[in-house]
Amino acid sequence: MKRIRTLALAVAALSSAAVADDAELHTFHCFLGCPVGAPATNDTVVREIYTLSSNDLTKMADWVAYRVTKESIGTSGDREWRADPWLGADETLNPPAYDAASNSLHIDRGHQAPLASFSGTPSAADTNVLSNITPQSSALNQGPWVRLEDRERELATRLAVPVYVLTGPLYERMMRPLPNGGDYQRVPSGYWKVVALADGRATAFVFDQSDPRTRDVCTARVTIRHVELRSRLQLFPDATAAAMPLDTELGCTSAAPADPAPAEIPVEVRAKRNPKRADAPR
Repeated sequence: MKRIRTLALAVAALSSAAVADDAELHTFHCFLGCPVGAPATNDTVVREIYTLSSNDLTKMADWVAYRVTKESIGTSGDREWRADPWLGADETLNPPAYDAASNSLHIDRGHQAPLASFSGTPSAADTNVLSNITPQSSALNQGPWVRLEDRERELATRLAVPVYVLTGPLYERMMRPLPNGGDYQRVPSGYWKVVALADGRATAFVFDQSDPRTRDVCTARVTIRHVELRSRLQLFPDATAAAMPLDTELGCTSAAPADPAPAEIPVEVRAKRNPKRADAPR
């Protein structure tokens, strides 16, 4: 059964329909509705600074929605990692799951809802709950990923409007797991993110765990439909029109690259059979 867990301060942001199984979820973190399509066994967690859908098998979020404002931004503070207290012991990772993982896997504890975007709030420590954390390549986390987060904060500050963000992992190939992560825990092969404004503009990005630290954020742009097909989620279920691009506001002034071409099944090569000779004995 799908469970929705809410922080008392965030309950007011939920519609009355959001407390029923399989109902649409509405929180102020989600622009045009929260994503749909995650497994029915997921737990939806609504905190003051983000909403996420936690997967019982991977013990990480399939998607996280958050809303950045100029008032919520601050200087990153301490990182005290902890298991999600609102999830069962078999539904969340514990801090020892990441022991020895940094050196062996070349990963960081990567925030999906970033600490610096909420260090101006009393709830900043909630970004360090492990349901909001994934094992993310150090090069990606400290390179293009943080630069995109910087652009989200800059946009919220410059325009003085809320910036809505959806983000989540991709599992498109097998990766070495966390040494202490458990039987079904998986390390993502990549990540997606969509940055949007309330006026309907939005830009989507996809990054791979193998991306170099120096990758230009703008080269990671893709269409929203591309993200939806790869994540198997409908990101904006209440949208009635296609989003206009937010590229320029995010510092991407060149034309967006084409979506990666989908893979094709190769032509089957069959061994040729030798036809029988006309004069061969029968």
